[in-house]
Amino acid sequence: MRRPLIAGNWKMNLSRSESLALARQLAASVASGNGAEVVVCPPFAWLDSVGQAVAGSAVALGAQNVYFEPNGAFTGETSAAMLVDVGCKYVILGHSERRQLLAETNAIVNRKLQAALAAGLRPIVCVGETLAEREAGKTADIIQEQFSGSLAGVPAAQLIEGGLVIAYEPVWAIGTGKVATPEQAQQVHAQLRKMVEVRYNNAMTEQIRLLYGGSVKPDNSRELLRQTDIDGALVGGASLKAEGFLGIIAGAA
Repeated sequence: MRRPLIAGNWKMNLSRSESLALARQLAASVASGNGAEVVVCPPFAWLDSVGQAVAGSAVALGAQNVYFEPNGAFTGETSAAMLVDVGCKYVILGHSERRQLLAETNAIVNRKLQAALAAGLRPIVCVGETLAEREAGKTADIIQEQFSGSLAGVPAAQLIEGGLVIAYEPVWAIGTGKVATPEQAQQVHAQLRKMVEVRYNNAMTEQIRLLYGGSVKPDNSRELLRQTDIDGALVGGASLKAEGFLGIIAGAA
């Protein structure tokens, strides 16, 4: 059985005091025997503070991005080793906002993936189509392209050992209030799992966790998480309030 994973992507939100208050509330509320694994990904500025707030609890720390070089003259960037040094266990890669707004290509995501794995970070690689691509019937092609390009050249054994997670995030459902129906989400997750089987092997197919992201809330999470190939959620806005995020975590039990 694949353990559900609920990850909160706080994006560029919350002050330091708000981040600490939220982190402490989650750390106190998520039991170590909780059915789902829980991760919070605060803004870079608060990683160290939030990491200290959740240390020793059942809540793990993650980052929203990483750079692929180990060190050097890369102003404004953060290396994988730095993330590990502040206690990060996970890192989000290739989020649609970075692909769309900051022109991240599959090749860049791939280099970041390799850097994360080399440092011992567990990558959450995001894939997803725009509304225009869905309406044009290109969803499967876009997912295949992002899947293949982002994971290029990385063997199955390294991905399994590194705890690879893939998050399907339909771009048209992120922050819009729209959400893929459970059937739509399951269809793409099933396609993703088949892609893993075809490219790698059955063992990886059974082990890899696939998350859904896109306006996930307590009132829709339970039905989404009941789907056969959905193993958790990458949560945006609903992860900024403890009550809502805890409701989603409860839905994964």
